[in-house]
Amino acid sequence: MIATVGTVLYSKIAAGVYHEKNSAAIAEAQSLADYTQAQLDATRYRSDILLQTVINNIFRVSDVSPTTSVRETIMLATPATAKISTRYQGSSNDVLLSTIPKSLRAEVRKNFYSNSMRVQIRYAKSSRAPIDAIAVGRVLGIPSNSIYEIYYLFPLTQQNQLISLIRGWMLGTGAALLLLIALITWYVIRRVVLPVREVAQIAEQLTEGDLSRRLLIRGEDEMGRLAISFNEMALSMQQQISRLENLSRLQQRFVSDVSHELRTPLTTIRMASQLLYESRSRLDPAASRSAELLVSQIERFESLLSDLLEVSRFDARAAILETKDIDLKPLVLNVADQLQANQVPNFSFFAPDTEYRALVDDRRIERIIRNLLSNAMDHSEGNGVAVSISQTEHVVAIGVRDYGIGFSERESERLFDRFWRADPSRSRVRGGTGLGLAIALDDAKLHQGTLKAWGSPGNGAHFVVTLPKSPGIPIDSEPIDVIPNDQPHTILADVDIDDI
Repeated sequence: MIATVGTVLYSKIAAGVYHEKNSAAIAEAQSLADYTQAQLDATRYRSDILLQTVINNIFRVSDVSPTTSVRETIMLATPATAKISTRYQGSSNDVLLSTIPKSLRAEVRKNFYSNSMRVQIRYAKSSRAPIDAIAVGRVLGIPSNSIYEIYYLFPLTQQNQLISLIRGWMLGTGAALLLLIALITWYVIRRVVLPVREVAQIAEQLTEGDLSRRLLIRGEDEMGRLAISFNEMALSMQQQISRLENLSRLQQRFVSDVSHELRTPLTTIRMASQLLYESRSRLDPAASRSAELLVSQIERFESLLSDLLEVSRFDARAAILETKDIDLKPLVLNVADQLQANQVPNFSFFAPDTEYRALVDDRRIERIIRNLLSNAMDHSEGNGVAVSISQTEHVVAIGVRDYGIGFSERESERLFDRFWRADPSRSRVRGGTGLGLAIALDDAKLHQGTLKAWGSPGNGAHFVVTLPKSPGIPIDSEPIDVIPNDQPHTILADVDIDDI
């Protein structure tokens, strides 16, 4: 901006200086030309004024104007006069006649009046350097019917010196402004930008979990008040998070303790219920039915207790993998057979390869498949369930698709929350606890795999678990796309629980 403003200002000043000099040169040349023409005309009537003397005075440069420096003079014969004689052609101080451009001479002859142009005065003596000047020309009539062109050359030495002085001052002022701007910028950065950057760094560290970080308070200005408010906010966050962590630990410990403590009385109750169940033939019909209900509810209670214990292990980071090299295809078929999936209308199983071997914890993978397939059967609405297996060199994927009620985008936000069920009454048909999908997610993550879900109301749902064939191998591809091929890409709900 400084360079642009300086350049424009310099151009305006230089143009103004040269314009003023040009106007003065034209006025002075006009006055000199009128005086010279009058002297030449007087030689016709006065014997005391000789023509040659007037011509000689034309090339004298002793005349100095108050507003200009020493000028030079050139007189040239017009082309018509030059054919006859160039007797009076010449210049002052051995100025080369070629100093006058042909374009200026043509303009002067055309207008017969004063015309100006920027030129360089060149001298016959090589020791004298060219000088910038303004050339002003006009046509003169010399007695004996001769027409000549007279040019007055006004040097721009003083103007160039003035412009150079102005340029020097502007460059110095520009440098001073740049230095001042640099100092102001440094001050602003030190007072504003650096504290803001420090706030951003501390905020990032707080986000990463280092809640002990605080800002250094400097002064009592706006930045100081910002630091105080920021530190108070960080302290409040630390206290709130600490309280929540304590509550979470208490909750986890409560769930773990209750789960363990309930196993002993539950074992006793199960033994007693088993005795009643085995003796139900000797009981009356009402008591026999009660014994059957008691056993089924105790099994449901045991399932809930097992899920709670597994959740507590995940919360305590105590869950471990017991990996084995197994074929996943028989495992999936075994789970489908246990759940009697073949009794579901339009049940299909797709696994083109003969083996799908992977190093996994078969108990946890079986639990994932059981949870996904059980949910699909509960929500298929009799429209069919499809199970598929696919693999690449390093990855194997299992997909469970149903064509039932599906789920909405709003429901997808809580799809894997613990104890949450989209339709509690429907889930109670098989005694669901609302922990199945949450445990399946944790099992998939424990294998360094992913679990993705797609759903659309009325179009069913699709769950895909993708596992590396060996622990530590990154998942670089997905053998099964979570979006079914029979559905458009613009779906209502697409949940990637790998980011949950």
